[in-house]
This record gives sequence, C-alpha cells and structure tokens, in this order.
Amino acid sequence: MASEKKPNNFKLSPYWIYGILIVIFLLLNVFSGSNFQEVGKLSSSKFNEYLEKGQVEKVVIFNKTEAEVYLTAKALKDKSHKTIAVDLLGRVNKGPHYSFDIGNDEIFQKKLEQAVADKKLKDFDFKPKSNWSEIFFSLLPIIVIIGLWIFIMRRMSGGGAGGGGGQLFNIGKSKAKLFDEKSEVKTTFKDVAGLEGAKEEVQEIVEFLKNPEKYTVLGGKIPKGALLVGPPGTGKTLLAKAVAGEAKVPFFSLSGSDFVEMFVGVGASRVRDLFKQAKDKSPAIIFIDEIDAVGRARGKNNFSGGNDERENTLNQLLTEMDGFGTDTHVIVLAATNRADVLDKALMRAGRFDRQIYVDLPDIKERKEIFEVHLKPLKKVDGLDVDFLAKQTPGFSGADIANVCNEAALIAARNNKKAVDKQDFLDAVDRIVGGLEKKNKIVTPDEKRAIAVHEAGHATVSWMLEHAAPLVKVTIVPRGQSLGAAWYLPEERLIVRPEQMLDEMCATMGGRAAEKVVFNKISTGALSDLEKVTKQARAMVTIYGLNEKLGNITYYDSSGQSEYNFSKPYSEETAQVIDQEINNLIETEYQRAIQILTDNKDKLTQLADILIEKEVIFRDDLETIFGKRPFDVSEDEVVRE
Repeated sequence: MASEKKPNNFKLSPYWIYGILIVIFLLLNVFSGSNFQEVGKLSSSKFNEYLEKGQVEKVVIFNKTEAEVYLTAKALKDKSHKTIAVDLLGRVNKGPHYSFDIGNDEIFQKKLEQAVADKKLKDFDFKPKSNWSEIFFSLLPIIVIIGLWIFIMRRMSGGGAGGGGGQLFNIGKSKAKLFDEKSEVKTTFKDVAGLEGAKEEVQEIVEFLKNPEKYTVLGGKIPKGALLVGPPGTGKTLLAKAVAGEAKVPFFSLSGSDFVEMFVGVGASRVRDLFKQAKDKSPAIIFIDEIDAVGRARGKNNFSGGNDERENTLNQLLTEMDGFGTDTHVIVLAATNRADVLDKALMRAGRFDRQIYVDLPDIKERKEIFEVHLKPLKKVDGLDVDFLAKQTPGFSGADIANVCNEAALIAARNNKKAVDKQDFLDAVDRIVGGLEKKNKIVTPDEKRAIAVHEAGHATVSWMLEHAAPLVKVTIVPRGQSLGAAWYLPEERLIVRPEQMLDEMCATMGGRAAEKVVFNKISTGALSDLEKVTKQARAMVTIYGLNEKLGNITYYDSSGQSEYNFSKPYSEETAQVIDQEINNLIETEYQRAIQILTDNKDKLTQLADILIEKEVIFRDDLETIFGKRPFDVSEDEVVRE
C-alpha cells in the first residue's frame, strides 16, 4: 500500500532569510572579484613614481575626474604595498589598489599614452561611474533599516522566529487562544473542589449555551457576561478552565494585558477582532483573565498622560459587549481580584450581568481541595485529611496545592517512602513562617528575651476566654521572625468587641512579658504593634465599635478613597481617633501586664522550658497552667 504523503509544514524563518541574503552577498563579492578592503588613496607624485618604476599595470579613469590604479603582480610583492596586497578574506587583492583625483584630463591622457608607448603601462581606459557594488553599499543602510523593521513587526505580530509571511501585519489581530471540542482541555467541574456556589453559577452559564431554548422559550434572555471576583489563588481561572472543558463550545481565552500595546489603536482593533471571531463561532465563550489591566476606571489617574490607548481599548470593549443581540449566544467571562478599580460602565447590568464572588475556602472546602491535590502523592495510609484542613485556615486553593507539593519535597529530602502527617505540618510552617534558620547566631541573652516574649503570648492567650488557644510555641528562627506562636482560633462570621480586645491583649503579651521580667522593652514587638494598631484603627474608624465616636464608619467600599487625598473627617475628629486608638492599645497592654504579673512564676517556668526544648506544645502549657475552663473545640490553626 502506498504510504500517505505528509504535508510540507516547513516555514521559512526570518533568520533563514537574512542568512541567505548574507550568503548571496558574500558569493557575489567572491565571484564578481570585488574585495572587502578600502582602496588606498594616492597622490599624483606617488602615482608618477610608481608609473616610472613600471609597477602600474592598468589605469581606469571615471567621469574624467577620478583614476583607479591597478598594480602589477610583481609590484604587490613590494613591501611598500604590503597593506593593500591582500583583502580582508586573505585573497590576493585584484584591485583597484589605489585611487586619486586627476587634474586636467587631457594632460593626464597624454601622460598615460606616453607611458604605454614606453611600455611602462599596459593599458588605460575612460569609463562612466556606474559601479553596482557602490550603489548597493550606498543603499545598504536603507536595506538594513527595512529588514529590521520587518523583523520587529513579525515578532510583535506573534509570528515569532518560525512564523510565516502571512502574519506580517497581524499586529491588530486578537491574541486569544481558542479551545474547542478538538482541544485537549481535560479540566472539568469534578476537578474544582469547593466553590459550590460559584460552580453552580458557571454551570448554569454552560447550560445556557448548550440548551438556550430551555430559557428563551419563557421569554428570558441569556446573560451577556459574568465577572469572577475574589482573592488571588481562590480558583477563578480554574473555574474558567472547567467551563472550557465542560461547555463543548468554542472558548476564547486571553489576558487583559493582551489588549494593551504600544501602538495607538491596536488594543481596540484586537477587541473588535476577538468579538468578530466569537460571533462567527457562536455559541461561544470569551474569557478575559485579569480584566483590571484594561478595565480600570477611566479618569481616576490624571497624572499620567499615557492612558489614552488603554481607555480607547476599554471604550471598544464596552461597545462590543453592549452591541450583542439577544440571539448571538456569546458570553463573556472575566476574572479579577481588584473589582473595586473597575469602571462602573463595565460593571453595569447588560455587560456583566452577574458577579460571582469566589471566596477563600472554609474548613469543609479545604478538605475537598486537599483530597484533589493528595491524589497524585504517595502518602501514608490513614492520613487524616480533616486534620490537614484544620491546620490551614485562611489558605487559598493555590496555597493548599503549595502545601501538598512542599510536603512531598520535604518527605523526599528526608528519604521517606511516603508523605506523612509531620511532613504536612513542616510544610505549613515552611510556607507561613519561612525557612528554618538553624545557623542563625543568637546570643544567650537574646535567646532568653525571645523565649520570654513568646511565653508571654502563650500565657496571656491561655488565660483569656476569647483569645485563641495555643497549639505550639517555638523560638527557632524562621524567615524574618525570631520566634512564633501558633493558635487554634474558631472561624467567625462576625466578631464582637470583647473578642477583638482579648486578641489584642494576647498580641501585646510579648512586650508585656519583657516589661514584667526584665523591666525593659525591645524592638522584637514590631509585628505585634503593627497588628494591634490595625485592629484598634479598624474598631474605631471602620466597624463603629468605639463609644466616643459612636455608630459611624469612614470605610469606603467603592474604593474611591484611595484616589481621594483628603480625609473624610475633620482635624478635631482625627485627634479623637488617634486618642481612642492609643487608649485601646494602652488599656490592653496594661491588662496583659497585670495577667503576667499575677502569673510571673509560671511565665518564668514556661520560658525556661522553651529555652531548653526550643519548641513546646499545648500539653506543656496544661502541665504548668492546668486546663482552660473555657476551652473550645480545636477548629483551625493560624500563626500570630
């Protein structure tokens, strides 16, 4: 049976083209007798000298003004002509070897005729100046500029080194990557753990496209767009990939920055081309990741004059989204973690009809995400996934994937055959706290100060009802911290003032312990002070939990405050805010000092154990302090 002839997919690269041109240029020079050496300049007296010695073989006069001199082979062996004997390629220089300007052409012609008669010159000739090589060299800069321009345009149009000539002027074409039923998109909704509410919303969008009659028969209109909003790493792009895998319709995927270009009008042109392609293949989905790159509100930043192109692109995007017909069956999905900076015209109904909030996963959703990422790992039998979910509060889906990967790396580093529980705990410590610095030089006095500081956190948190109970305390340096305390807070949907105050008091326990034990304070409480200051400011200015200011907030959910350089309150109110923040922090600091003073012996005992072991756990605190009377179930672990 005859073999099937394979198509020739060879594409001539610009590098090949430029290389071929260079080779052709070299060959022309080789076979045309041209040289790569500049012709030597000669004076009339020197020419007369060479002519009298019989060293000149031929003279060619151009335009009756310029003479080119060809020397004899014997003359080229003379040392005086050593510099022009060979060209840059090492070949014998065939000439012309010298050139000079003649005076009166008639007198010069008579001189040459006499030299020929005396057999001192073989031949001479008069010619017009029309040397093609000189014309080529005069045009070479223009040729190089045109070649570079073509090369740059090819690269910017996405043709790359292997692109064909058809992509030369495709700079205004959309850069969207098309996924359809022929593409190998293996991500489905089964691969998206948690996010049940968001999955339900996007599943309905897929159903719109698969079976639109189900909704339109009752007079409903298919939504034109859905915006996925949420913190980084929560799975917005993963949801879009699942839509691509489930929809079985053309799926155009690109980033918001793909529209932005240095040339005026390119972004708007790409938007038009993208929506034209989607309409031609409808029903279809367009997914724009990080849409805030192009959808940022217009006119907010007036200090930069280079935003016209981005705003033109946004205007075109608004026009295209609003220009859909009810039967076009093209839906736009977009993702961002900065919905507050998006233009209001982009957010209105009729463009993005739905906003789907993709929040950080709760403990149940974290368990589901762990089960997805644990599948490819070789883990020990009976690994407690519920325990892992409790150890990672506030972690996003991307963070959990990182924990699983880091645990596998730690197990491999320790030559284990399977990943166990301790590897995951070490991975959480590594990700949240940073790399353990075993070789960090800490003096005995510094080590005791760190131990007292961390013991102060542990003691105060153990004695307060609403403070999170301790899991472990360490004085092993990690990342930028010299010690750390880990707690078990409960997940709260609302927080009451007494809970916030207890947390602030526990946070100030480190500095308070230094004051109680050493009667001195240090710079070690910087992160603690930053944390309590933010909490106190939030209580006073955001949550309306301060009695003196009353039920008022200065929080702006629209995000406009970051562009407003004036305070939303008077100077008198600012002084009250500062005073109330200071009062809150100082009150909790004195409260922590009182608790530690009442339990100074136990504080010192705990610090001594911490210096000896470097890491202590909940059991050590129960041995010293006894069981907490107001203990709650262990929900999750966070690091202060």
